[in-house]
Amino acid sequence: MRKKGRQVVLDTETTGLNTKEGHRIIEIGCVELVNRRLTDRQFHMYINPERHIDDGAIEVHGITNEFLLDKPLFKDVVDDFVDFIHGAELIIHNAPFDVGFIDHEFSLVNSAVKTKDICTVFDSLVYARKKHPGQRNSLDALCKRYGIDNSHRDLHGALLDAEILSDVYLLMTGGQISMLDDDDLTDGATEHVIQRLSSDRPPLKVIQCCEEELLEHQKMLQLLEKSSGACLWNQ
Repeated sequence: MRKKGRQVVLDTETTGLNTKEGHRIIEIGCVELVNRRLTDRQFHMYINPERHIDDGAIEVHGITNEFLLDKPLFKDVVDDFVDFIHGAELIIHNAPFDVGFIDHEFSLVNSAVKTKDICTVFDSLVYARKKHPGQRNSLDALCKRYGIDNSHRDLHGALLDAEILSDVYLLMTGGQISMLDDDDLTDGATEHVIQRLSSDRPPLKVIQCCEEELLEHQKMLQLLEKSSGACLWNQ
């Protein structure tokens, strides 16, 4: 059974920029969000594209022709890939590019599947442009804007970029919605049980924040104001 509130943050790397020139996917990276919380489920595959990678593309992602020689073909991983993304909302930065390549790969294995038939798609680039008009909205620019450390991103990589995009997406769209455990967020959990505390319980221990923690808290409030324009904590 598919989990309610399931999203898959997805990125691909390719041999070039245009499927009309025969370019193919060489890496797919996906991470799963359930109720806006990262799970430990991922889908990550390198794929033999059965063609040469453009030199310019290698400069971007660092994946070489030699590295992909012993990797599976797309037809060998398509069933596992479809099973992972099926029924989810895909979070993709510049979705037409990745969806175009995915649908092209589906067509090459004579599959009648199209991404829109099995998933909905949220384009985080379109959302970022509406939220921050007139500003740079590349993944690197958004990391800088939202205070996300991407210093380990020397080259593009599908799984790494999907992990970074998941952080950007959660901050850009308002953070996590719940601190409850996954078991508390099942489809049938519609009733809220109120548990009364005993009147003779010992007093709660109050732990005061240190100065360093207060400074970190203030930094987060400033980040919230910068991203959303308002922060109730400061009102």
